[in-house]
Amino acid sequence: MTGINADRRWSESMPAAYEQYLVPVVFRPFAEDLTARATTLHPRRVLELAAGTGVLTSRLLAAAPSAEVTATDLNEAMVALGSTRAPGAVWRQADAQRLPFPDGGFDLVICQFGVMFFPDHIEAFTEIHRVLAPGGRFLFNTWAPLETHAFEVALQAGLERAFPVNPPQFFPTVPHGYADPAVVTADLTAAGFTIEEEQELTLQGRAASTADLATGYLTGTPVCMAVEERGNGPAVRATVIEEMTARLGPGPVAAPMTAYVFRAAAHP
Repeated sequence: MTGINADRRWSESMPAAYEQYLVPVVFRPFAEDLTARATTLHPRRVLELAAGTGVLTSRLLAAAPSAEVTATDLNEAMVALGSTRAPGAVWRQADAQRLPFPDGGFDLVICQFGVMFFPDHIEAFTEIHRVLAPGGRFLFNTWAPLETHAFEVALQAGLERAFPVNPPQFFPTVPHGYADPAVVTADLTAAGFTIEEEQELTLQGRAASTADLATGYLTGTPVCMAVEERGNGPAVRATVIEEMTARLGPGPVAAPMTAYVFRAAAHP
């Protein structure tokens, strides 16, 4: 876990809960969008970063069956689960800032909601540029500010109610901590990319149960460790569910989620 602080670290127990409770609601809608964008580029050699449990990977394989897809994640537990969910890809554990691939080996690098976790964005983007062939594309999305994601606004309110002093700050500072498109664009430019497209995109997340959604966030993300460190987990879960239900309803519930989508080209 070199270079990854506690807020960015994933334990072995998280991927299953992440896959069960969060992927269908939060990540699948954006994976479908990113896949549609990727297929218009007709990629032949695709590298996916921060592939997680393979929600985007499996869609890429289905939509571009002739492409060679290499899926990577920093977390070995994610790679282990993802390789069972999308076995058509080559799976490898890899750090985006030290990619174990030769120069110019891919014509598309794609990443769904992973760039926020990179400790040094320019360093990671420079490494991505290195492994792209001249004119290759880097396609990715990143969350907009926390207030644009209704599920996570409710979650954070629940955490702040459960912990009036020193509540976990994972969601405001990490998933929603790289939410200024001007900063992202500047970092891409510094790494040698030309920005071809930048779009704000709002999609609906749909959850069958607010309680399940809360369980996913509390057990399938690094918030899990923050809660464990503070103690009284069952009471925290009850408080978070109560607050999320007060704000969203018990479920089924739908809520807007906003992200930014970028497509950048590597200079020859």
